Amino acid sequence: MRTSTPEHWQRFWDQAEAIDLDEVYDNDGRLVREITRLYDLDARGDLGGIRILEVGAGSGRDAVALARAGAEVVTLDYVRGSLDLTAGAAAEAGVTVFPVCGDGLASGFGDGTFDVVFHQGLLEHFRDPLPLLQDNIRILKPGGYLVVDVPQTFHYYTLGKQVLIALNRWFAGWETQFTVGHLERIMAGQGLEPVRSYGDWMVPGLWYRALRKILVTRLGWKLPMHPEPIPPLARLDRKWRRWFGTKRLALYTTPTIGVIGRKPLAGRDH
Repeated sequence: MRTSTPEHWQRFWDQAEAIDLDEVYDNDGRLVREITRLYDLDARGDLGGIRILEVGAGSGRDAVALARAGAEVVTLDYVRGSLDLTAGAAAEAGVTVFPVCGDGLASGFGDGTFDVVFHQGLLEHFRDPLPLLQDNIRILKPGGYLVVDVPQTFHYYTLGKQVLIALNRWFAGWETQFTVGHLERIMAGQGLEPVRSYGDWMVPGLWYRALRKILVTRLGWKLPMHPEPIPPLARLDRKWRRWFGTKRLALYTTPTIGVIGRKPLAGRDH
């Protein structure tokens, strides 16, 4: 089974440059919401003075949104393709994001550099997650936050992914996933204090997204990215999400989960 390499990801981002990112689903601002919630923007007004690092730059959407909110944002990736997309998105938005080409396992930043380090869709590509997390924690300031966002084990998305991996047809080669309990234990084992765990359901759902992609690629039919909701069903869905979304069990049903840990203040026992 093939594994991911810098060359593999450079080819992936080279292909992505030809894609209209407005036609690509994002995470609905999930990471930005979670990070800004840590700093109570209603009281602060903005994220001025907060230094944030995104490891694995992706398309740069979250980095740009956080820069808009006033943060000083750095993105780290080991291929130029992702960093170039991020730089383009920042220029288009009229904000500054600092792209750095480097290895997340040995980032080269000084100890205690950032208030927040975050990544999504990254940790699952490492057979041993600890070296990445250890470097993340090293470059956090005491009291800083690590936000880790990953695929969740018990979801049909994961089942489909594992089938494609077995057939050697998954875009990323090898990949794993986590339960919220597993990820919490890993982060606590590295000395982080638990802050919050969260999950997110895809809106629209995976079935609609898959159908839309098939119709576009096979027949050239273009469905709207976000279909008009059916009022009675939408109301039921909102009520169900408000109730079930407060339950711990909900975190074992979402396609993605995240865990936020806080680096202890200097001098505090781990």
